[in-house]
Amino acid sequence: MGKLVTIYTDGACVGNPGPGGYCAILVYKGTEKILYGGERETTNNRMELKAAINGLKALKRPCKVKIISDSKYVVNGINEWMEGWATKGFRGIKNDDLWRELYALKKTHDVEAEWVKAHSGHEMNERCDSIARAEAERRARLSEFEGSES
Repeated sequence: MGKLVTIYTDGACVGNPGPGGYCAILVYKGTEKILYGGERETTNNRMELKAAINGLKALKRPCKVKIISDSKYVVNGINEWMEGWATKGFRGIKNDDLWRELYALKKTHDVEAEWVKAHSGHEMNERCDSIARAEAERRARLSEFEGSES
């Protein structure tokens, strides 16, 4: 498979469910690309998945990918559970729409996931966390603004 790309990911929510944000930092040969976004009403797990999905979507050709995340849900899903879920058509799985999307992307790339402990000083995880939280908080402020009367 092609080049090795490392994708650091994180998701965050203000409330769960609530306004959420995600961040993916792609690193290839010392060059970084930062992706972020969010939703007005979502869950932390959905944002964790969105980070991985959007990181993979940013790749222009098939790559060997290492996703580094503090979400055991995402890491175990990619490394252990997804193949079994796929054989059952993802029936009965929470966030099946996102797992289906991630599964389709995983077929294009050689993907492996690695877990890191959250808030343990891992520089890239801390950066992702900060950006994801900022996105969630920005969406929370927007929701408050949109809900206020003038």
